[in-house]
Amino acid sequence: MLGVWLADVCCISGMVSELKFSVPWGHIAAKAWGSPQGRPVLCLHGWLDNANTFNRLIPLLPKDYCYMAMDFGGHGLSSHRPAGFPYHFLDYVSEVCRVTAALKWSRFTLMGHSLGGSVAGMFSCIFPEMVDKLILVESCGFFPAPQESDMWLDSKRKVIESLLSLEENKPQPPKVRSPQEALQRLLQANSHLTEESGRILLQRGATEVMGGMVYNRDLRVLTLQHNQDALTLEQCSRFLREIQASVLMIMPYPGWVVHWRADLNKKPVHVWKEAFQSNLKHRFQLAEVTGNHFVHLNEPEVVAGIINAFLKRDQSSKARL
Repeated sequence: MLGVWLADVCCISGMVSELKFSVPWGHIAAKAWGSPQGRPVLCLHGWLDNANTFNRLIPLLPKDYCYMAMDFGGHGLSSHRPAGFPYHFLDYVSEVCRVTAALKWSRFTLMGHSLGGSVAGMFSCIFPEMVDKLILVESCGFFPAPQESDMWLDSKRKVIESLLSLEENKPQPPKVRSPQEALQRLLQANSHLTEESGRILLQRGATEVMGGMVYNRDLRVLTLQHNQDALTLEQCSRFLREIQASVLMIMPYPGWVVHWRADLNKKPVHVWKEAFQSNLKHRFQLAEVTGNHFVHLNEPEVVAGIINAFLKRDQSSKARL
C-alpha cells in the first residue's frame, strides 16, 4: 500500500491539511479540506495548474465532505518523473488510482477542471464502479481527436522531438524571477486568470529561492498536449456507456474549451454534449454559466450553488480514511 504522510495532525472542519503520497518516483502532493469522515471528493486541476485552483471554490461547498485536491506529477508540489520518462495522459489516470488506494476510497466523487476533467472522465469509464458522481468544469471529459490523421502523427513527432531536445541540451537551473515577474509571466500565459487567482496558483506553483522564485513545474509537462489519448466522437459515445456516475458538466461562456475544441474538431461542442445526454439521459446535467476558463477560481460563487445542489442529491457515500 502507498504511504501517506500528513503535514498536519488531522483534517478537520475549517482546516486544510497538506499530504504526500509515496510513489516509486517520489511523491504525489495533495491538500485536504473538511472531515476525514465526510463524503469523499477528489479534485483534479488543469494543465500547468495545481491543487490551489480549488482554493476559493471548496470553502463554498457543503461542509460534510472530505475534499482532496492533488497535484498531478510534474505540477505543484508533486515529484517530477525520472529522466527519460515522458508525461502521458494515462499516467494521470493511474495517479488517481494510487491516491485513492492509499486513502482506501472504494467509491467517491470526482471533480475536474479542464485537463483534470478529461482525467476524471477517463477514470470514470475505466473504473465505473468507483465513481458515484462526476463534475466537469469546462471540460468535455475526454480529449477530442483531430479529424486529420496527419495531425495525429505530427503531434506524436513533436512529443519525441521535444523530449529528445530537452535531454540533449545541458540541463539548466530553473530561471529565478522576482515574485512580480513570475506573476506577470503566469498572467500573460493565462489571459483568463485574474491577478488574485494568479497569486493563488503561484503559492503552490513556485518556490522561493535566493533572489526570487522558480516555477515548480517540470518542463516536460509542456509536451503533454501532444501526448494525449485523443478520442473520436464515436469512441467517446462508446466509452460513455460504461459510466455509472451521475454527471454534471459546467460550461462557461465565453470559455476556452468551447472555442478551442470546436475549432480543433471542426465540430460544434454541442455535439459532444449530445453524446453525454443520449448515453446518460437523466444522469446528465448541463449547466451553462457566464464566465471564462477559470470561472471556478475567479468567480467561484457562480458555480458553487450548482455544485452544492448536485452533491446533495445523494449523500450515501462515506469516506474511509
